[in-house]
Amino acid sequence: MAAATPPESPSKPPVWGSAARGGATRGGARLVLASASPRRLALLRQVGIAPDAVAPAGLDEAPRPRELPADYVRRVARDKAAAVAPQHGDAFVLAADTVVALGRRILPKAEDEATARDCLRRLSGRRHRVLGAVVVVAPNGRRAERLVATAVTFKRLTAAEIATYLASGEWRGKAGGYAIQGRAAAFVPRLNGSYPNVVGLPLTETLALLTGLGYLPPGPASGAHP
Repeated sequence: MAAATPPESPSKPPVWGSAARGGATRGGARLVLASASPRRLALLRQVGIAPDAVAPAGLDEAPRPRELPADYVRRVARDKAAAVAPQHGDAFVLAADTVVALGRRILPKAEDEATARDCLRRLSGRRHRVLGAVVVVAPNGRRAERLVATAVTFKRLTAAEIATYLASGEWRGKAGGYAIQGRAAAFVPRLNGSYPNVVGLPLTETLALLTGLGYLPPGPASGAHP
């Protein structure tokens, strides 16, 4: 991944980590994000954390028969961490997974319009949960994890609203067939819990896991504005 550049103006938050400073993070340990999700990378950068590398695990993420949503999302996050950590023994490895759960049902990532339409029809007028599992493995082998649940309520969607959203293409590759950080924000009158968890990564809990295992994000790069 290309190194992050320093902020161009005081209005932009400084980027922390070795990608910003051209060296290892304070204490010598790097941070590797075990995810291909651009949303997780963007969320970390939003709070000033720049991973030194992005290393997707490339796993088969299909749910097992009768696997419950919480069990599924924890398993996938753990498997991602287990696959990537041995390749980066000198680094903190951050793995995460997100699932949209409607009762005991796991809604899929929508890769085609028919799947997205089915997800939106199921979610219309109902409350669902977004479950985010985060696993951090430290260079010394210690591991910590957290499961975060956010309750999201959709208003009742009209056929026209579903058709317009499908035409936007925003649903593609999204768990449950929607992106709350985009046009689907108009579908959500109520949300209880972590908003960034719905986007893809619960930030408060993730940073707590990292610092609890000893990851010390350095201060802003020299010359950056506070």
